[in-house]
Order: sequence, then C-alpha cells, then structure tokens
Amino acid sequence: MRPFTYERATTVEAAATAAAANPEAKFIAGGTNLLDLMKLEIEQPTHLIDVNGIGLDKIEPTSEGGLRIGALVRNTDLASDPTVRRDYGLVTRALVAGASGQLRNKATTAGNLLQRTRCPYFYDTNQPCNKRQPGSGCSALGGFSRQHAVVGSSDSCIATHPSDMAVAMRALDATVETVKGDGSTRAVPIADFHRLPGDTPHVETVLEPGEFITAVTLPKPIGGKHIYRKVRDRASYAFALVSVAAVIQPDGTGRVAVGGIAHKPWRTASGDQQLKSGAKAASAALLADARPTEQNRFKVTLVERTIGAVIAEARG
Repeated sequence: MRPFTYERATTVEAAATAAAANPEAKFIAGGTNLLDLMKLEIEQPTHLIDVNGIGLDKIEPTSEGGLRIGALVRNTDLASDPTVRRDYGLVTRALVAGASGQLRNKATTAGNLLQRTRCPYFYDTNQPCNKRQPGSGCSALGGFSRQHAVVGSSDSCIATHPSDMAVAMRALDATVETVKGDGSTRAVPIADFHRLPGDTPHVETVLEPGEFITAVTLPKPIGGKHIYRKVRDRASYAFALVSVAAVIQPDGTGRVAVGGIAHKPWRTASGDQQLKSGAKAASAALLADARPTEQNRFKVTLVERTIGAVIAEARG
C-alpha cells in the first residue's frame, strides 16, 4: 500500500471542500472495497477523507411519500429498517443476498453504489485493463469471460457492475443526491448514474471529481410483489452470474432490472412492457442488443429462466 495522508471531515461541506482541493483524494466510509484496492495498488489515493462523522446515517420519510436514505446508512440497518422491509422489500432482499453480515455491518449505501468491478483482470495488475489503466487493452475480450457482460459492453470493456442493491434501486427508480465542492447540489436518477463503458470504461459514474453522494431517495411505494432472485456459482455470497429484481403487480404488469450482465444495472422500457407477456418476451426485449462471448452466451438463456422463476413466484 502506498503512503497517504488522512483527515476526518465533520460536515458535508468540509468533505466536499477537501476533495475539491485535492484531485487525488478519496472519500472513505466502510472501506470494504477501497482498502482492498489500495492494498493491490489499483487505487492509489494520496489523501483519504473519512466521512463517517458527518451524520448522513438516517432513514427518513420524504414530503412526497417516499424515503430518503442517508449515504452512510449501513447495509445492515437499511435491510432491517421496518419501513424498508414493508414498502421496499426488494432492497432488503438484495442486500441480504449481497454480502455476509460482517460486510453489511460496515458497508454503506453510497459505497454500495460505487463498488468497482470484480473482473479478475481488473484485479490482476500484470494484465492489461482499460478500466485500471486506460488505453492498455481489455484482457477479458480474449480471455476467460464467463462472468462478464453480455449487453451494454464495448470493445474497450466487458466488465459487469457487482452491486446487488443497485439493481433493486434501479427497479424502484431511486434518485442519487450529491453535493459538489462548490456547494451546489443535484439529484441524479439512478438510471443515469452509472455509465456504460464506451471508450472510457474507467469513468464509471456521472460524478464529477470531488462530488459527494449525500443520500439515495426512493419514490413513494408502488405495491406489488417484490422479488429478488440471484443466480451464482455458490450459495455463500458469490457475485451474481445473473440477478433479477422485479416488482410485479396483481395484473402481471411490473418492472424488471437485471444484474450481472452489464456495466450497470440493466433495465429497459421495453423489458417492463413485455413482462406481462412472459419471461421469453421480457428477456428478448431486455437483451435485444446483446453481444455475448462464446463463454458467457449461457447468460442469455439464464436471464430468461430467472425471469420465468420470478414470474412463477409472483403468481404463487
């Protein structure tokens, strides 16, 4: 691990100002992903800004009837919150499927959204990786690609986003609230928050340098059955081959977002529209532009079958 300096911010404004003053600074809260990447010298911040003391750890109702989740709410507290369990069960199910209790006790809402890919070539600093070192190439394209993206990828990167919670948030139309170094704020729909790789896979979100997530808001509850189904190589907290987050209404209509198949949680308007017509129609709409490799072509079928299992569960 390379040397770095450290400070504790006590307010949102102080954290944002400190980050704006140092382009090589990183925010740290739970550190469940960042510290691992620092030890491997994939992340090399010269300065860490500890934001645990700035108080963004509340879950509160909004005036619109929704829920505002502070950026520093721990995954354990979010998953067990009575209102979340009752009205946004999809979030609870995704978080519980995502990691062990020890990790959930440390991991935060904002950090969960900002997880970096678990592509093995990204973690192997001896291999070319455009996400780690822009312009060096993508080892996964000619290598072992079973875990990788089948849709939304590019010739520069076929990595997937690892978060379970983000897939649930995408199905629920969450909004990410932020503050910039100059004190200005904005609200970004989660559909626009994560970027597709294109020619710049190292730029993973729309956050500007020094911009800080303060909260994630959920709109008022939409009812229906909330189902999160995760298919993985082992039952003990592996990352998803395919995950499906769905909210299905009594008439069969609903929303469906898929994880494990793209650089961001994957949801399309046509996929939602076709959900009532069945798994085959919904998956065909979701994966209309799929570009699988020979090794991960099975994911196309797996998406259809997982959506089918979700529909069957919703029907009882």
